[in-house]
Amino acid sequence: MVMPSGLRKVALTAHIASSVGWLGSVAAFLALAVVGLTGEDAQRVRGAYLAMQVTGWYVIVPLAFASLLTGLVQSLGTTWGLLRHYWVLVKLGLTAVATVLLLVHMRVVDHVAETAAQMDLSGSQLDGMRTQLVFDAAAGVAVLLTATALSVYKPRGITRYGWRVQRAQRNQRADGETADTTAPARV
Repeated sequence: MVMPSGLRKVALTAHIASSVGWLGSVAAFLALAVVGLTGEDAQRVRGAYLAMQVTGWYVIVPLAFASLLTGLVQSLGTTWGLLRHYWVLVKLGLTAVATVLLLVHMRVVDHVAETAAQMDLSGSQLDGMRTQLVFDAAAGVAVLLTATALSVYKPRGITRYGWRVQRAQRNQRADGETADTTAPARV
């Protein structure tokens, strides 16, 4: 079922806004992670990790779920469909995996932020986790850029289901044209 044009545009706007917001907030999170890892000033490092926790839970996580939900609405309510094109399936898979990994990642963020709130993280304290935050955020940016590129380029490739749907639509149009041409003309 295809959504009416006005609703489709609202849904597309919501999807683009949440997806681009997610990408931008992860990029800001990456900047904070780099400051937290490389910063010399204890207060700045503490502030970076506390900001990462707030940004993660109140901006990134909601935008991830909004992007996933609006993407599902877009695919189900447009001619692209959810299961018709490989790029839609790949983008859905990337978004779903990224959302799950984000929730796992937030446990590390919480631990580092809570530790930073209690003590100075200078030196090698939680160094592995702090480095992980940088790499995870960089990977998140890469995945979200890939999903964005898939939306823009829409690479060819139709699934078996997509071929069946296309064939059925062609047959339906052909049957409709045949019925119209053989019907007696009305005056």
